[in-house]
Amino acid sequence: MIEQLGQTLLSAAVASGSSDLHIQPVGDVYRVFEHHGDGLVFVKQLTISEGQQLIAHFKYRANMAITETRRPQLGALTLTVDGQTVHLRLSSVGNFINQESIVIRLLLPLAEQRLAFLVPKQLAQLRDWCSLRGLILFAGPTGSGKTSTIYHLAKDLSKTLSVLSVEDPTEIVAPDFLQLQVNPAAEMSYQALIKVALRHRPEVLIIGEIRDRETAKAAVDAALSGHLVLSSVHAQTAKGTVTRLSQLGIEPAAIAQAVVGVAYQRLLPTADGNLTALLDLVSGPISKWQQTAEMTPQWEENLKHARYSNQISAAVYERFKAG
Repeated sequence: MIEQLGQTLLSAAVASGSSDLHIQPVGDVYRVFEHHGDGLVFVKQLTISEGQQLIAHFKYRANMAITETRRPQLGALTLTVDGQTVHLRLSSVGNFINQESIVIRLLLPLAEQRLAFLVPKQLAQLRDWCSLRGLILFAGPTGSGKTSTIYHLAKDLSKTLSVLSVEDPTEIVAPDFLQLQVNPAAEMSYQALIKVALRHRPEVLIIGEIRDRETAKAAVDAALSGHLVLSSVHAQTAKGTVTRLSQLGIEPAAIAQAVVGVAYQRLLPTADGNLTALLDLVSGPISKWQQTAEMTPQWEENLKHARYSNQISAAVYERFKAG
């Protein structure tokens, strides 16, 4: 029964395009949620016993310690769901009263990734950037579809160019790319893997996320040496990425030479119940746009057009007009 319940929940999550499945204690019950780009969606309520058994089932299949319910654990599992191979990444931890929760990330094949743009010409502009050499950065909150956009671009590029990714961890399965995953236990850091990656002489390098000075410097150096580098960085606006790189110790001159363009991305709920990506795109001489951390005027213009054409609701417009 528990095995069937687990399979049913995974099947539904795959069918709906969910990125994660959450099983967590809420008071005296367990609740199951799917995570989509716009947040959590309630799926099912379970008893404490059912929730604990379901978590133990997934942990067992992922070779995690079933008897350890307090300390954080990580696991991985590959399953066939409705005839489709799905890679799962699991993270469990117990709360202060030793009630365990688990989050299951669904790593779908690149071919199964769903991607729609509120302003289709923005994808064409990104493709124009990719015809150049240098660093293209993506910013935006977790779950805003940045990785999906990067991989969508890389998929097109891989038809004629060699593509290699370095990620922590891998989020999308792309058989046409050489995908490397950070593994500190094996002394495979971002910096070490980027060095290895460059020895393979890829024309396109994907760096999952720039988190520290070493990774930022490696990304900039790769861009300056003639590679096309696609990466993401934590920033609240497109223009704020320059400030972030500066905070990480990258010299302004190197940033100006390396960065081709920056895309800040959000996923917006549309009137038909789907999610679509809207980007704030900035390119050109950095000296002209790094002085402000605001959204560009084009961002609100695109939102207004979507509102007037009934693609999005008034509430969505108000929620996202500041970025």
